Amino acid sequence: MRHPKSVELLNRAIQEEETALHQYMYFHFVLSDMGYEMLANLFKRIAIEEMRHVEAFAERILFLGGEVELGKLAKPVQRITDPKEMLEWAMASESEAIELYSKWAVEVVAEDRDIGTEQLFKKVVLDEERHFDLFEREFLNLQKFGNQYLAQQAMETSRRLGETSKG
Repeated sequence: MRHPKSVELLNRAIQEEETALHQYMYFHFVLSDMGYEMLANLFKRIAIEEMRHVEAFAERILFLGGEVELGKLAKPVQRITDPKEMLEWAMASESEAIELYSKWAVEVVAEDRDIGTEQLFKKVVLDEERHFDLFEREFLNLQKFGNQYLAQQAMETSRRLGETSKG
C-alpha cells in the first residue's frame, strides 16, 4: 500500500462524512414530516453531496492500494428535532470538517508526499465551506424572521399538497 498516512486520514474522513450524511438525512426526514420542505430539501441535497465525498475518498483509498472502511460513524446520530438546533449542529459539523480537512491536507503532503490526496482534501474543504454558508444563511433567516419563516414553509407545503389532492 502506498501512502499509509493518507489512507488512514481518508478513512477517518469517510467516518466524518458518513456521520454528516446520516445526521442530515435524519434532519431531512424530521423537517419533511413537519412540513418544512425547503429546509428539509436543503439537508437532503447536502447529504447527497456528503455521499459523493465518501465516494471520492473511497476511490482515492482504493487507488492508493488501501482498504476502505465503511459504516463507522464518528458520532452517533443525534435525535434533534428543533430546526434551530439542527442548523447549529450542521454549522458546527461543517466547521469541524473544514478544520480537519485543511489540517489533513498539510499532513498528507508533509508525511506521505501525497499531492493527490492533498488536492482532494482541499476540494472537499471548498464544498464544506459552501455547506456552512448555506446553513448559516438559513440560521440567520430563522433568527431574523423567527417562527414566521418556518410557518411560511409549512403553509407553502400544505398549499402544494392541497393542489395535488384536487387531482
